[in-house]
Amino acid sequence: QVQLVESGGGLVQAGGSLRLSCTASGRSFSGHIMGWFRQAPGEEREFVASIKWTLGSTNYADSVKGRFTISRDHAKSTVYLQMNSLKPDDTAVYYCAAVAAPGKNPRRAIEYRHWGQGTQVTVSS
Repeated sequence: QVQLVESGGGLVQAGGSLRLSCTASGRSFSGHIMGWFRQAPGEEREFVASIKWTLGSTNYADSVKGRFTISRDHAKSTVYLQMNSLKPDDTAVYYCAAVAAPGKNPRRAIEYRHWGQGTQVTVSS
């Protein structure tokens, strides 16, 4: 059974940084896309970034490009989201997600099969 466990959320002032982690277990993730999404109260879940587990190629939402960096560590079976220059608009619950999608770049939440429980990120002004 696939498990995704996020950690690293918290409260930070605007302009600060946080690093989220997502530890994955339960199967080999070769050929998978690992994604980060976020959801603010009253809003739809939105794509933040994704990375191809095997090749390492990345994809970002325009709103975070240049500020956030997604990466993965095969040995630790962990995906990271380094978030710099945080803004109050980045406040949301951040979710890790995974799907077997070789050759694709899914950006919609409905395209992902496995989800973590989420971690809260709050950016104060």
